[in-house]
Amino acid sequence: MNLGPDIRRPAPRRLVVALGWLLAWTVAAQEPATTEPAPEPDDEAVQPAAEEPPPVPRVVHIRIDSAIFPVSAEFLVDSLEQADEMGAVAMVVELSTPGGLLTSTRDMTKAMLTARTPVVVYVSPSGAQAASAGFFVLMAADVAAMAPGTNTGAAHPVSGEGKDIEGDMGKKVEEDAAATIRTLARRNGRDVELAQAAVLESKSYTAEEALENGLIDVIAPRVEDLLVQIDGREVEKAGEERRTLHTADAEIVELEMPALRRLLAAIARPEIAGLLMALGMLGIYLELSNPGTLLPGIVGAICLIVGLYAMSVLPINYAGVALVMLALVLFLAEIKIPSYGLLTLGGAVSLIFGMLMLFKDVEPPMRMATELLVAIVAGVLLVVAPLSYRTIQVRRMKVTTGKEGLVGEVGVARTALEPRGKVFVHGEIWHAVSEEPLAAGAAVEVAAVEGMILHVKSAAGVSQDGEPAVSP
Repeated sequence: MNLGPDIRRPAPRRLVVALGWLLAWTVAAQEPATTEPAPEPDDEAVQPAAEEPPPVPRVVHIRIDSAIFPVSAEFLVDSLEQADEMGAVAMVVELSTPGGLLTSTRDMTKAMLTARTPVVVYVSPSGAQAASAGFFVLMAADVAAMAPGTNTGAAHPVSGEGKDIEGDMGKKVEEDAAATIRTLARRNGRDVELAQAAVLESKSYTAEEALENGLIDVIAPRVEDLLVQIDGREVEKAGEERRTLHTADAEIVELEMPALRRLLAAIARPEIAGLLMALGMLGIYLELSNPGTLLPGIVGAICLIVGLYAMSVLPINYAGVALVMLALVLFLAEIKIPSYGLLTLGGAVSLIFGMLMLFKDVEPPMRMATELLVAIVAGVLLVVAPLSYRTIQVRRMKVTTGKEGLVGEVGVARTALEPRGKVFVHGEIWHAVSEEPLAAGAAVEVAAVEGMILHVKSAAGVSQDGEPAVSP
């Protein structure tokens, strides 16, 4: 018999529904989680920190007041590296130079073009110049400036002797220099034709002419005025966007040339180089004419070496150098060779012509002043001539030492000489031989020396000191 479903047990569907309602009621009955109220803001805590003032811009300032040669190039390169490291807004190069070596000029311009720091070349003070190689440095600057009363240009390349370079080599050097100056002028928006004329035609320009013709950007009497005038100017460095200069209120940081470099820069001047060469000659001459004094020789050798270093970085005439060195050789030869002043005279003539020719063919700023040249030659002759005269006198004096010193000495016969005997000469007793018999006590004169035996003769009427005897 089928009794049907047991109504006392809930069906599965009803059980599921009941469990769903129970779960919903449980979730709805739960209270929401409470959160602590956020703390009220503290007025002092939320105030922003005080802003630090922006750093003061810095401008590096250096001076180059010498010929452009390796020492000045190294100083510029090192200064640019320091300016890059300190993040300077610009570097001002105060320049005054008559020119210099093309190789050193290229080192300087390359460093200026590749540096991160904008470079301002300022020809100053009044009366200064940026001639020859200095003109290349000026044209390579991001900002070119000059003080009133200055000039620039005259940049035609010359040889180490200061002469024009002849032939194909001269043409190559000239064209290379012209291409370089065109590149520099075009890069910085300057007049290319006038810049090239300074190289090919040795044109020179005053500050006013350079500004009017677009070769420079600013004329300023002082560095402070220069920084005010270039403030806000835009410059373009290689591989970077145009940069605006903020120099009006900048702090000026002076970078001094190290002492050793200052010394090397100071001696690379024609007048100093000539003076060092003259002092070197005199020192060596004094040492060889008075052996053993040491000090003149040491000082002379140092001066001569330093002078030769200065000559190596200056445009000189090598014929002049050869004549100066010949003068030194002739002065030294006078000490050893009895020429009775002829070698000294030849040395004096060689020195005069050598000093005249030494810087003869270079540009006027690189030449030695005529007054200084005359003073150097006169000083050398005033020292050498008296010493040479004294040397001649000494050579004419009678020898007083050794065997030769005994010849002509007067003594006394201690025993009779028939023909042999003993004599007292020069404080000593000698064996002697006489061609004529001489009695003991007779005055004798040494005629010759043979080994340890003196050949004597009668010296009647002559005292022992060599003076004529005075009768009582």
